[in-house]
Amino acid sequence: MAKTLIFLIFLAISVASTLARTHRTHKSTVLHVSSVVSSTERLFSGDVHERKHKRSSNVDEFSGSGLRFKLHSRHSVRSSSAKDYRELTLSRLARDSARVEAIQMRVDLVSLGITKADLTPLESGIMDEKLQGPVTSGTSQGSGEYFCRVGIGNPPTPSYLVLDTGSDVNWIQCAPCGDCYQQADPIYDPSLSSSFSRLTCRTPQCQSLDVSECRNDTCLYEVSYGDGSYTVGDFVTESISFGGSDRVDNVAIGCGHNNEGLFVGAAGLLGLGGGPLSFPSQIKASSFSYCLVNRDSDTASTLEFNSALPNDAVTAPLLHNPKINTYYFVGLSGISVGGQQLPIPPETFAVNENGRGGVIIDSGTAITRLQTTAYNTMRDAFKEGTTNLPSANGVALFDTCYNLSSRKSVEIPTVSFHFSNGNELKLPAKNYMIPVDSSGTFCFAFAPTASALGIIGNVQQQGTRVGYDLANSLVGFSPNKC
Repeated sequence: MAKTLIFLIFLAISVASTLARTHRTHKSTVLHVSSVVSSTERLFSGDVHERKHKRSSNVDEFSGSGLRFKLHSRHSVRSSSAKDYRELTLSRLARDSARVEAIQMRVDLVSLGITKADLTPLESGIMDEKLQGPVTSGTSQGSGEYFCRVGIGNPPTPSYLVLDTGSDVNWIQCAPCGDCYQQADPIYDPSLSSSFSRLTCRTPQCQSLDVSECRNDTCLYEVSYGDGSYTVGDFVTESISFGGSDRVDNVAIGCGHNNEGLFVGAAGLLGLGGGPLSFPSQIKASSFSYCLVNRDSDTASTLEFNSALPNDAVTAPLLHNPKINTYYFVGLSGISVGGQQLPIPPETFAVNENGRGGVIIDSGTAITRLQTTAYNTMRDAFKEGTTNLPSANGVALFDTCYNLSSRKSVEIPTVSFHFSNGNELKLPAKNYMIPVDSSGTFCFAFAPTASALGIIGNVQQQGTRVGYDLANSLVGFSPNKC
């Protein structure tokens, strides 16, 4: 009898201990401070710069089949001019804010029936002057972008293109250059390509442009961005190659003779938006996916087309906004902090009948933006779970920061996104507590916005394969599938 009682007591203690650990694990997670800080220090080391100079000048090679590009971080393509990690962070955040403002303004204006063509007509005199590839992080110049390595033309000119789910028009800097910024590779010269062909003004591709002009029956294009960057030139078709011998022909792209902006290192842009001119739309892809490596990493991942979502992917509905087809709106319905779903009405994340509001997922925005009331609720809940951590002054758009210089690791509350189909995406700690210097200052990586539009940025997507199942209107998140 005594032995039975002892056994039952031991069993009860074991079960209670297991439940306590499970409950604590669900409510909190570990942030490995020392390893993250070390990565910020390596970013400015001589070894990293030496590895950049050894990078091949050719289009990335692959084994196996399928449409695939290699993705790289901008850091791995071109060194930052910042003197330290804090300066780099501030430049990143400034560039990010400009992009967010431009996206939100575009969606707000479209909801009012105003298009970009109504606002920025092209000036007639401006021109007188399973496919897969690698993805690289492009944030070291403050852009929040990632690069893919492709070949343009026949024979192919190796080029880095910015990966952007918030853009539809593909473009590249072209010779002769009236005004071009510095890029990592030689500028593409269409006179050397046998596959180059100008589009006429009556083609569907030309007529799909937001801003265009016709000259001698040749289509001209213009694309401008929120930070003042722009590209202007001929709208043409060209071949895009990847993985060596694989190639897609007759892709409509801008051949930019006048370009300006902070694309530093990249030769142009690969548009992955939902409009008819985007690369996925032109090749009639049923799906595409990318995995964004850490923005401070020198490693590469891939951008892949026509591959199925992994079986373990956390899926969410992709929603249709009748007013604008470029952006990928996701069915976000709620947020949890510390295992508790927050009292935020689901309507906060919804698109209204005029196409205003909602939440998009974007590869080019770095920091996730939430409506101010939703952000305040989320931040306050997070702060309640971190009262044991020493606070620090806010940095730029971050108002919740901590001095973790004396810690090797810390426990912080878990953060999860809830979707309208009932699924939950748990974020890794390093995707929402990020360093802003090399001294141990970490900040809660979300920001408020007065706009009705929310954005899930690439910091929250890092280390996760994000798949867009266009055929079934789903987006899937698969951690550690890079």
